[in-house]
Amino acid sequence: MLVFSQVIRRRLHPVPGAKANRGNPEPRGIGRVNNAVLVLNQNYEPLNICNVRRALVLVFSGKAEILEQNVVGISTSRDIYPAPTVIRLTYFIRRPRPRVKLTRREILIRDRHTCQYCGHRGNDLTIDHVIPRSRGGLHTWDNVVAACRPCNHRKGGKSIAEARMSLRKQPLEPRAGAYYCIERRLDTAMHREWQKFLPQIELPARWPSSSDEQSPVPA
Repeated sequence: MLVFSQVIRRRLHPVPGAKANRGNPEPRGIGRVNNAVLVLNQNYEPLNICNVRRALVLVFSGKAEILEQNVVGISTSRDIYPAPTVIRLTYFIRRPRPRVKLTRREILIRDRHTCQYCGHRGNDLTIDHVIPRSRGGLHTWDNVVAACRPCNHRKGGKSIAEARMSLRKQPLEPRAGAYYCIERRLDTAMHREWQKFLPQIELPARWPSSSDEQSPVPA
């Protein structure tokens, strides 16, 4: 089986005018093979985020094309090859709209980090089952809410009526937006070049552009 650098050498073209940085340690830059790459559908719809290594596999297999790339290439023993930041699939993927995963994080996002009993806002909220699990309540979107610790303790294993409490709104399953899969991975290293493909997402100024690095990276 060919190693990664050998496959790239056979299937991709070198970056014109680039010079290898042989003998230098690998810098901590955007050109590394594990850095983030935005994946677009054939119609330019954002699909997912992968790493540079996976992106290059898609490119040299003919399944994707590079739309944006880092000025820093990936250095092998012979040449320097592109380090993509955005790729576009050459075929269209039909997929159903994703459903929001039922997790503590998503419950807090849905409830805007607000206790659904008293309205307290904070980052130390707990998750409460409206119908207690001990009474047959299910762990479903319509039975879980964010609750502050005092309210959760007050309600305990009682029903809302027994605890003489009320919900601020009826809990429902949130609808996943078009960028759901992308937004939930925004803690990954980002690139300024993504902005034009994600017009509804505001990229903070701290996120780098592909021109921030100056040295090629060994594969």
